[in-house]
Amino acid sequence: MNKCFYRGIIFGLMMLSPVFGFAQEKLTYTLDELVFRAKSRSPASLRAETRQENRYWQYRLFRSNYNPQLRLGGTIPGFSQTFSNIVQPDGTIEFREVRQNLMDLELGMQQEIAATGGTISINSSTNRFDNFLAPAGSAQTRWSGVPVNARLSQPIFAYNPLKWDKRIEPLRYEVSKREYVEELESISRTVTELFFNYLVAQVNLDIATKNLQNTQEILKIEQGRYNIGTTYEDKLLQVELQVLQARQDLAQARLDMETNSLVLKSFVGLNEAADLTLIPPAEIQDIIIDVEEALEYAFQNRSEALGFDVRLLQADANMAQARGQRFNMTLNASYGLNNAALNWRDIYTDPNRQTLVNLGFFVPVLDWGRNKARMGQAAAFKKLEEYTVEQEMINFEQEIFTKVRNFAMLKDRLEITKKSDEVADKRYEISLRRYQNGNVTITDLNIAQQEKDQNRRAYIVALRDYWTAYYEMRELTLYDFENRQLLYIPTLD
Repeated sequence: MNKCFYRGIIFGLMMLSPVFGFAQEKLTYTLDELVFRAKSRSPASLRAETRQENRYWQYRLFRSNYNPQLRLGGTIPGFSQTFSNIVQPDGTIEFREVRQNLMDLELGMQQEIAATGGTISINSSTNRFDNFLAPAGSAQTRWSGVPVNARLSQPIFAYNPLKWDKRIEPLRYEVSKREYVEELESISRTVTELFFNYLVAQVNLDIATKNLQNTQEILKIEQGRYNIGTTYEDKLLQVELQVLQARQDLAQARLDMETNSLVLKSFVGLNEAADLTLIPPAEIQDIIIDVEEALEYAFQNRSEALGFDVRLLQADANMAQARGQRFNMTLNASYGLNNAALNWRDIYTDPNRQTLVNLGFFVPVLDWGRNKARMGQAAAFKKLEEYTVEQEMINFEQEIFTKVRNFAMLKDRLEITKKSDEVADKRYEISLRRYQNGNVTITDLNIAQQEKDQNRRAYIVALRDYWTAYYEMRELTLYDFENRQLLYIPTLD
């Protein structure tokens, strides 16, 4: 009895589990809430965050080039066993077996000199040589080493990448941080478009559902009138066709609704099975954008504006690099102590002074115009970049000017479409009542219905265009005109 009872409970739970497992999660979002979620949790925002993290570590790698480096290097072991050709005093060759080991180890602190492009280092090294075939009575192991020495390697008249990177790379990193904020604002603009696309589909579904109900009611009225002989059969058939068309419109509206729902959920990162409800903005704040103000914020904050400076600096760096390739000259100097001994400890006992200085150079005597061509190419690239940046700055200003004017126009259009929607809806209700009383023809009612539907859709589309333009202005200026605050405060780390 108990076994049957427990089996019944288990079977009941198994039957109910699919119902609970596939229960739809009901989610409701306003525009601000959905934008916030998309900027913080959507796949697009996670990709933008990962790209910014990559740029951060690139910047950290650049900064590490100016820090001292402690390095340990050497060869352990360096064993060799072979037969070597040994030239004798009379010119003949003897083949002698060689079995030896040569090990070296060096520890050094190295520092790049950003101002000159040179390298300075403090080093200490030890070498050990083992001759395993040494004659009897001879030392098998010998030591040599440099207890301490200082080295300098300094290119002369050469291109200094450290100097130019110090000017360019911080700006590039600052550009990347602004680009990250712009990417987030671009996500806001995209999710706003998807938000209102979903609302348009939702409105179309509501319109199609209501129109089907209304046409079915009208069909009943026409059938009643036809039965008593107050209308003609062609009008009855016309209404029947409208019912069929309304059913088709409803099916298409449901398909569009599902499609837009899947696109929005996929972009934001919501569960596709969730039951999503969107609430359109109830009130439109009076957002005023001044052209001069927008231009000022755009040049102050936008990554593209700072990128103009980076590109001009890079052109100057290319010129310096071409100039530095005319000839090569490097000064190498080393000063320290060295010694050799049979024991390792003796290396550090009364070592000798070690001084090494050399100046190497390479000067092309005749290069058949190679240097002139290289300099001319760099100069032409710099001139082209200056002209290109100048034109892009003009386009930059024109884009801001156009977008501000467009935003003002969309604001006026939104107010007009809102009023038109209210008027068209009221007119349809009046026409429907008059039709039911027999004072309006079916044709006039259809015209009122079409105008009602068109104006309702136009209002939602105007809402979409308005808010999309608003977030586009935020992206172009990195400024929140609604709350009057900067979206990003420039900082050079």
